[in-house]
Amino acid sequence: MLLNIQSKVQEKILFISRFIHSPGQIGSVTPSSRYLARKMIDAVPWDQVHAVAELGAGTGAITKYIQAAVREGAKVVLFEKDPYLQKKLQHEFPKFTCYTDGCELQSVLEQEDLVQLECVISGLPFYNFPKPLRDRLIEQIRLSLNPGGLFVAFQYSLQMKQQLSDNFEIKEILFVPMNVPPAFIYVCQKETSADER
Repeated sequence: MLLNIQSKVQEKILFISRFIHSPGQIGSVTPSSRYLARKMIDAVPWDQVHAVAELGAGTGAITKYIQAAVREGAKVVLFEKDPYLQKKLQHEFPKFTCYTDGCELQSVLEQEDLVQLECVISGLPFYNFPKPLRDRLIEQIRLSLNPGGLFVAFQYSLQMKQQLSDNFEIKEILFVPMNVPPAFIYVCQKETSADER
């Protein structure tokens, strides 16, 4: 119990220090709560997932729930820009591969011998990013998902609703008050037609 509390305190201290180092990339002063992580994970039919990417994996607050939910043999690809956090992720999740830039999602899939993904999970603070970067990320996510694939992302506002609805079908938006700050989870689905826009 004491070790668990110490681990959580260390994770929060680490997160705050990385937030101070690059607030535009991190987006919050605390890691995602277990309530937020569980709601995101519960939105995914894991028995149908053979390959999944997590963008903005951070301290692994959501990654550990992906690890518990994903089926044996499924491919998990993590993305984290912060070099210190990336190193930590590689140490804690040695079965998962870890890359730096979500804007390179398509080329990473080629390197990993993957055609498309059933799911992309994201903790990226999209609205903090300049619009060209935001557009590029959304395009990479859409192209990387197979038809009917899910994009599950949390945000701290509803400002991304229009852009997400322009690129995906928003299946539902969940509100998680038990998070600091409270968050919205967008559960989005790529169109089932194989035709790209």
